[in-house]
Amino acid sequence: MMSEVIEEYSNMYIDGQHKGLCKEGKDCDHSANADRVSQMEKSYKNILTELGEDVNREGLLRTPLRAAKAMQFLTKGYNESIKEILNGAIFDENHEEVVIVKDIEMFSLCEHHLVPFFGKAHIAYLPNKKVVGLSKLARIVEVYSRRFQVQERLTKQIASAISEALEPAGVAVVIEAVHMCMVMRGVQKMNASTVTSVMLGSFNEDQDLRREFLSLLKKN
Repeated sequence: MMSEVIEEYSNMYIDGQHKGLCKEGKDCDHSANADRVSQMEKSYKNILTELGEDVNREGLLRTPLRAAKAMQFLTKGYNESIKEILNGAIFDENHEEVVIVKDIEMFSLCEHHLVPFFGKAHIAYLPNKKVVGLSKLARIVEVYSRRFQVQERLTKQIASAISEALEPAGVAVVIEAVHMCMVMRGVQKMNASTVTSVMLGSFNEDQDLRREFLSLLKKN
């Protein structure tokens, strides 16, 4: 069984610690991760069993392990930091016009039911001497969306991270998302979507600037 392989792998590295094989911490990290995956795999087996499934049937033999690894990936934002992502990607630039990145695809897990919500994030900021590589804005979205979330907090976290990193004159973030907790359960409304926004600095104080940003979002 794969779980036995993981357990053996974990024990191998635990023994290695006593032999001085974890000097740089990398092997120890692998060991700890293998142990977490193994524990999550056992938990998924218990869940499937409590639901009345046979975890030993062919179709489910590797499902607990797959689910454990999938959950690790879907929540990998807990192990990432904005500082590391933006390292070396912030530049001094004499640019004083609004920068907008539209339609950043995002996927997250609702912390209330652990089911997905997904959609698009739109980001704008008004530089104050500093700019950032545009792809890094998408990475900021990913860091916070790959955690258990509510859309309102996710929107605020993205805006705050950009504001703290770049110290711009203003930041605006809008997220449009479909929540599977509304589509698959509860009210079961297929076409319902949720829109949240956060406006900081100039985007909060200047109605014309805010209006310009929102009007640009409507253009293809």
